[in-house]
Amino acid sequence: MGKYPISKEFFPFNLFAPPIGRRFVQLAQRHMKTPGFLFRDPELAVEEKTIPGYQGGEIGLYILTPAGLKEPAPCLFYIHGGGFVFEGSNSHFRLAMTYAKEACCKVIYVRYRLAPAHPFPVPQEDCYAALCWVYDHADALGIRRDRIGITGDSAGGTLAVTCCLMARDRGAAVGPLFQLLVYPWLDGRGNSESCRRFTDTPMWNSTLSKKVGPLIDPGPADMPLAYRSPVEAESHAGLPSAYIEVAEFDCLHDDGVLYAALLEKEGIEAVLEEVPGAMHGFDTVFKAPTTQRMIRERVEYLRRMFGV
Repeated sequence: MGKYPISKEFFPFNLFAPPIGRRFVQLAQRHMKTPGFLFRDPELAVEEKTIPGYQGGEIGLYILTPAGLKEPAPCLFYIHGGGFVFEGSNSHFRLAMTYAKEACCKVIYVRYRLAPAHPFPVPQEDCYAALCWVYDHADALGIRRDRIGITGDSAGGTLAVTCCLMARDRGAAVGPLFQLLVYPWLDGRGNSESCRRFTDTPMWNSTLSKKVGPLIDPGPADMPLAYRSPVEAESHAGLPSAYIEVAEFDCLHDDGVLYAALLEKEGIEAVLEEVPGAMHGFDTVFKAPTTQRMIRERVEYLRRMFGV
């Protein structure tokens, strides 16, 4: 992994890639817990809820509200990454907390069910069900229905775009105001130049994408192509504006570039941000200068879209 000129500011994660296999995933799922610091920030109120999910299942939500927030407030619907098999990491929670406080919005953090126990389409349908629930309960939650944005990183990016496609295709009342996508996984074909090039990069690579495939999508014919590989949707018309961030040394780099082009082809605003010297998941190193710079870019976009 030392052959790529990835910035040393991301040490030690610039030297790490997770092993992927059923036993490792199941072990990791048992040990990943919600960090205690989420509940100790004096500037943030955190409420836990359990809501109905797909086919009678249950979904956990964390509702983050900054102190002094005027309601009804904008809302950011947050879907964590993790290859569809891992819970959110400490950095996911730190980002959610930062977005809430810096963008002056409520953040709804979704704990969708994970593969391999819950393969496709459960994560997609869980996130869509949660998005609809938030819209339906907006008054009680103190949320503006016309100011609900959606964000996701990596696999969370897949699920964020899938939510937008499902809402459009199913004629749902909810329609996200925007998409904020960080190194999203959007092309299930795995034949892009970045996939061919980055087979052994740290944090994530195309070899790991192939390994996780059978765990997350054992019956691909059972789910519409667009909800597994959003860039392959027949049309991207009617989707919301997007901010899309791609890392230089990432097998998913070209996914975000292609999706931005597809949106622009439909006349939809797509802000594409290239992050030089970075690998997939670079913002795991929360205090790295590049991470902090990109967080400022994201927050600026959120504030612009929310009108705050």
